[in-house]
This record gives sequence, structure tokens and C-alpha cells, in this order.
Amino acid sequence: MPQTKRILFFAEAVTLAHVVRPLVLAQSLDPKTYDVHFACAEGFDFVFPENSNITRWPIKSIPSEQFINALASGARFYDKKTLSSYIKDDIELINKIKPDIIVGDFRLSLAISAPLSHTPYIALANAHWSPYSQENYPLPDHPMTRFLGYTITNFFFQLIRPFVFKYHAHPHNQLRKQHHLEPMGDLRQVYTYGDYTLYLDVPELIPTQKLPDNHHFIGPLIWSPDIPLPEWFESLDKNKQKIYVTLGSSGAADKLPEIMSVLSEFNANILVATASRSDIKMAGNVYVADYLPGTEVIRECDLVVCNGGSATAYQALSEGIPVLGIASNMDQYLTMSYIEQTTTGLIIRSEQTQEGILLKKTASELLNTPEYKTNAKTMKVLFHKHNCCIEFNSFIESI
Repeated sequence: MPQTKRILFFAEAVTLAHVVRPLVLAQSLDPKTYDVHFACAEGFDFVFPENSNITRWPIKSIPSEQFINALASGARFYDKKTLSSYIKDDIELINKIKPDIIVGDFRLSLAISAPLSHTPYIALANAHWSPYSQENYPLPDHPMTRFLGYTITNFFFQLIRPFVFKYHAHPHNQLRKQHHLEPMGDLRQVYTYGDYTLYLDVPELIPTQKLPDNHHFIGPLIWSPDIPLPEWFESLDKNKQKIYVTLGSSGAADKLPEIMSVLSEFNANILVATASRSDIKMAGNVYVADYLPGTEVIRECDLVVCNGGSATAYQALSEGIPVLGIASNMDQYLTMSYIEQTTTGLIIRSEQTQEGILLKKTASELLNTPEYKTNAKTMKVLFHKHNCCIEFNSFIESI
């Protein structure tokens, strides 16, 4: 009888997506073949099933609020001291479990702790962070745009962007040097480092050039909470268009009242999932829940308004629905820049949500221009050519 292989997943619990993605892949593995362990900080416990063959281990992560504030200000997520404590915790757990393979999602310390533990490491990432994707990096929200305007701020950002990326990688390179490991180029290498790197995307959306043999696309991972539809869903006017709105766990939730003020003017049902980050109330054509079964709801909608991150944006495209991304951080801007290039959605800077005319015009364009719907349906076909879990299992078997 073949020996069971032990796999240890690490999730950095700073956003819901970084927990859900490795968890779904972990759950897809056959427990008869794999002994699966999952390391994660507390905070998103509702996504874990009550009965599971997966062994959970508690680890520390910085608070989500700290992570989101760092994103908003352009600060480093982790200083050298924090990374050092992460590495210590990683290695202690790795030595305890002795896995055959490590899989990590945004647990950036694994770029050091995995090689120090001499254990093969699979990094889960989005291809827009790949060093082999195009070097087109949009300006994230920044306070200087209020004083200098977008054009001038973006000009200077593009000049200093290579230095900014190296600045964010500096604590990693200090620790790699300390542990006699080769330094990394910049932030992109930190985000995608692994003995193997798996991109949760499709190459038709995010093209790459000269991709190494240890980098692979396995397709988008589409997930939504397994919860029932609210009672009000069945009572919606079926003759009206539907707009699904959520800013998720990392969007600019403080902008939600401004967004709803504009969208509520549409002759449409506005379906809002707050992720428990806003106290906005149901009124008129606005229907609210903490969480909704996203994929099921989106299937019935005409437009998805989100923070622009891949979690909800890919849900929309997997159902052939155009996306309006109200982005604030670099990751969201990158996702939406590729979506705009394929004419499957449009982006608004979260700084511009107070400009109600722009938001209304953009939403109207996506609702009333057939090209967006047509291209979103084409992207749906490309998405469904992949089954992320099946391709992940095949990859695990191959190595």
C-alpha cells in the first residue's frame, strides 16, 4: 500500500481570499492519499467545515486592520522583526509536522523558512505579480494625488516604482543574507517565490513571457460561502436589473455609503454583502446582508461592483458578468487593469467615489454596452476550461 504523503498548507489570514484559496485546495485532496495539515491564524473560522480530515494548527498573523492600513499607506506589511518571528514559527511547525510538501498563500516568510527547512515549497499567487508578466503597474491610491493630481503623481510613481518594489523586499533580503540565501530582485520575487509557483489565473487574461518550467497556470479558484439565500431574494422584482455590490474584506468599506447613494438611483435591485464591515441598512431598492452566496447571486445579476480584487472579480467573470472595480490598493488595480484590457469591466479609483456622476456614468456604460457582456461571456468560457482543484491535484501527483 502506498505511503500517505503529508502536505502542510500555510495561509496568511490578512484577507479572506488568502485563507479560502489554500483551504479549498487542501479540501480537494484525497485523505486516503494525503495527510493534510493547515496552519492559519484565527479570524476567518466560519469558512472551515465542522467535520474535516484536515488537521488545523494555530499560527500568528498580523491583524487584518494593520495589513489594510499598510496597503492604504504604501507601508511595508512586515518589518524585519515580524518576519523573523514568522520564520521562527514556520520552522517550528515544519519540524513538528515534517511535511513532504509545503503550500503557502501570501505567507511571505516561507520564502526563507521553506528552504531553511529543506522542504519543497509551492507558492500560490496571482500572475499579475509575476516577474514574467508585463511591467505595467498602475498608481494605487495615494494622498499626494489630492495635492498634485493623478497625472503628476503617477509620473513620479512610475519613476520611483522600481525603488519602491526593492524597498518592500529589503527586510526579506536582509534575512536571506543573514541565513546565507541568495537575495531576491524585488517585491515580485518575494510574492511569487517557490520551488514551484502556481498562478490562480488564466493566461488569456494575464499574459506572461518566458515563464520558467516551475511556474504554472492552474486556473481561477472560485469560491463563495455555503450559506442560504436570504428570504428577500425570492421577492425581488424579476423585471428589474440586479447589481451585486461587495467591497469584501480588503476594500474601502468607508466608501460604501457613497457608492450606495449613487447606485440606489438606478431602476435596479441593489444586492449588498457588507462582509460585516458596514452598518448600511436595507431601504427602497437596496437589499443588505453580511454575506451572500456570491456565485449563486452573481449568476442572476447584470453587473458586479467590487473592490477589484480577483476573488469577487473572478466570480463575476466565471458567470459572464461585467465588473466595476472600485480599487484602492495595488493588487486591486493590477487585477482590474487586465480586466479593462479585455473589455470585461471598468475601474474607478476609490478616491473618486465622491464623484457621483463618474460612478453613475461608469455603471451605466457597463449595464448598457453589449460589448462588456459579450466579452465577459467569452472569459467565462476560458475560465471554465480550467478546474483549479483538478489541476492542483494533478500537479501534486506529478511532483
